[in-house]
Amino acid sequence: MNPETLGVVIIGRNEGERLIKCLASVKLDTNNIVYVDSGSTDGSIDAAKQVGVSVVMLDLTQPFTAARARNEGFTALKVLKPEVCFVQFVDGDCVLVRDWLKNALTFIEQRQDIAIVCGRRRELRPEVSIYNRLCDLEWDTPVGEALACGGDALMRVKAFEEVGGFRPQLIAGEEPELCVRLREVGWKIWRLDAEMTQHDAAITRFAQWWVRAVRGGHAFAEVSWLHWGSPAGIWKRESARIIFWGGILPIAIGLGALVHPATLCGVIVYFVQTCRIAFARGPTSSQSWTYALFVTAVKFAELQGILKFWWRQWRRQHVTLIEYK
Repeated sequence: MNPETLGVVIIGRNEGERLIKCLASVKLDTNNIVYVDSGSTDGSIDAAKQVGVSVVMLDLTQPFTAARARNEGFTALKVLKPEVCFVQFVDGDCVLVRDWLKNALTFIEQRQDIAIVCGRRRELRPEVSIYNRLCDLEWDTPVGEALACGGDALMRVKAFEEVGGFRPQLIAGEEPELCVRLREVGWKIWRLDAEMTQHDAAITRFAQWWVRAVRGGHAFAEVSWLHWGSPAGIWKRESARIIFWGGILPIAIGLGALVHPATLCGVIVYFVQTCRIAFARGPTSSQSWTYALFVTAVKFAELQGILKFWWRQWRRQHVTLIEYK
């Protein structure tokens, strides 16, 4: 691994001790690090400077987004190290797993058709709450060629620059949206069977989980709208499922009940759907039933996010962050 060809961009906002651990894990592999701060008030900026990391502070007069932060971090990294060929993006609430960068670089240097390499992101404390466990299950995606990556990923600079980086206005879903544009011009995305990062979601309350799901629904709506005419058809089916399960079906049951109360029995469809998902994952596991229950319930929160996006579109309002912690 040539350390001069690699740089790391870390983004964060009031991550506190999580950021300190993140910085320490990254510095084990490289000193080419840029930390982008989005208006922290907890001493994150000083903590980054104390370990010798280059710091970028986002302009407070413009809306914060992770996409914008990563773009500005990348720009600063290129100024700092013009020769950099690969950039690892890391969220400030994550710890980089030892040897990930070495393994990822070895792979991507051998495959000139690949723009992004990612690995397994794990939740650091899944035992703390059911919501943390759900995050961990969400990140357990198939190994091999992938349609998209998450916020932690190693990217080829040439490919990243070719498509113009992230769309800075997106408040969520910016990584899959970037991957759509990369795949449209011939690049591939790959997930390795390797540990990449440990994430500290710190979701301990139902309200946090709900807001995170609302943000997800907003992303489904906005990204699918941006690429409506694309052959990739990203998130069209997901959005349709959300609208059906979270909106059309309950409205139909409610209206039907006005004609005949027996129509309320239609809610059993949700029970059947929960059972179907649980049996597909293994009916003897309590984790399967927990997952199935929340995957069914999440449609209502995601529908709220979809409606929030279209309401803002109709009123031509600027999009603001949807933060859950």
